[in-house]
Amino acid sequence: MTSSHSLFRPAGRASRGGFTLLEIMIALAILSLLVGLLVTNLDKIFGDAQGSTAQLFVRESIKLPLTSYRIRMGDYPSTAEGLQALISAPAGKAEQWSGPYFSDARIPLDPWGEPYVYRYPGTKNKTGYDIFSKGPDKTEGTADDIGNW
Repeated sequence: MTSSHSLFRPAGRASRGGFTLLEIMIALAILSLLVGLLVTNLDKIFGDAQGSTAQLFVRESIKLPLTSYRIRMGDYPSTAEGLQALISAPAGKAEQWSGPYFSDARIPLDPWGEPYVYRYPGTKNKTGYDIFSKGPDKTEGTADDIGNW
C-alpha cells in the first residue's frame, strides 16, 4: 500500500526546499557586477555633488554677506582683509563694522577641505570681487576652478 503523499510526487524526484549552488553563484555574480559598477562611478556621483556645493557657495551663499558688508562699510573687504572681515572687524574699522555678516563663526572650507580664494578687486570680475574654489586638484588657475565668473 502506498501513501497518498507519494502518489502526487513524480517518481525519483525529491522536493526542492532551497536554492541550488548554481543559482547562488549566479546571484553572487550579478551582485558583484552591480557593486563593481557602483564603486567605479562613486567618484563621479560625489564629484558632481562637491562641485555643485562649491558653485552654490561662490555664486549664491556668500553674495548676501558680502553685499551687507559693502552697504555698511562702503566697499567690499580688501584681498588682505579677506573673508575673515565678514566675521570679525578688520583693523581700524571696528567703529563702522556692525557684523558678523556671516552667520557661522568661521568661513566654511570648500568641499575638498581648502579655503575659498577671495580677491577684491577681482582679476576675473574687474568691477567686483572674485571668489573661487581651487577644485578637486587643489591648484589655483586650472580648468577645475569653480568661481563666481
